[in-house]
Amino acid sequence: MASYKKISKDVIKKADILLEVIDARFPDETRNSEVERDIARAKKPFIIVLNKCDLVSKQTLEKTKSRLSKIAPTVFVSSKDRSGTTILRHKILETANKKGDEILVGSLGYPNTGKSSVINAVTGRHRAGTSSISGHTKGVQHINAGSRIKFIDTPGVIPFGENDEHMQGLLAVKDSTHLQDPIGVAMTIIEKIYAENNTILESFYNITIEKQNSYEVLELIGRRNNFLMKKAEVDETRTAVKIINDWQKGLLVV
Repeated sequence: MASYKKISKDVIKKADILLEVIDARFPDETRNSEVERDIARAKKPFIIVLNKCDLVSKQTLEKTKSRLSKIAPTVFVSSKDRSGTTILRHKILETANKKGDEILVGSLGYPNTGKSSVINAVTGRHRAGTSSISGHTKGVQHINAGSRIKFIDTPGVIPFGENDEHMQGLLAVKDSTHLQDPIGVAMTIIEKIYAENNTILESFYNITIEKQNSYEVLELIGRRNNFLMKKAEVDETRTAVKIINDWQKGLLVV
């Protein structure tokens, strides 16, 4: 099977314009500087697509868009409710600047940022295969989107040497069944949400957070859900898996 690096370079070479699909919750973490450099070297235009915008506040989105627009045209979309997809379609036509000709659009990004879902939202049909499990797209597919636009869907790009399991859990690159340290990942998620807005954790799990650290918050959540073992000790792993699943399903909106 061809490496992600080879696939991305082939797509960049063939495409008229590239989409870098990133997670709106983690715009910097899910940008791929290596891919962006390859696009720049090839002198190809690209658009930054902030996907999953329904999971982020409008104020945060606008700040991120303003910052990233200095690098490339930036559009935020939600493939879940198809918001922003018409704007993205117009931006593709505008940025490609190919009058009357077919526009070949390359789609690149981390696994599970929603590249295939974005394509489906833009086309209005289920043409690209999707799954909640990362790495679902196994090979390169060409998808006709109409209005002169044809997408190249790819399996995604992971920077080489990426071994941070906590970040992979945050980005849903790995689900809870494939994590060696689900408790550590859950604590990272708690810290991320708490830094943004601690009331989300309180309201979603019906708990009260005072000055607890992330481990103590995890225990609070476990007790509230009655995830207990012998001697009334909290089942930390079961609690961690719930938190990870709630986060990766988009139930904990920051």
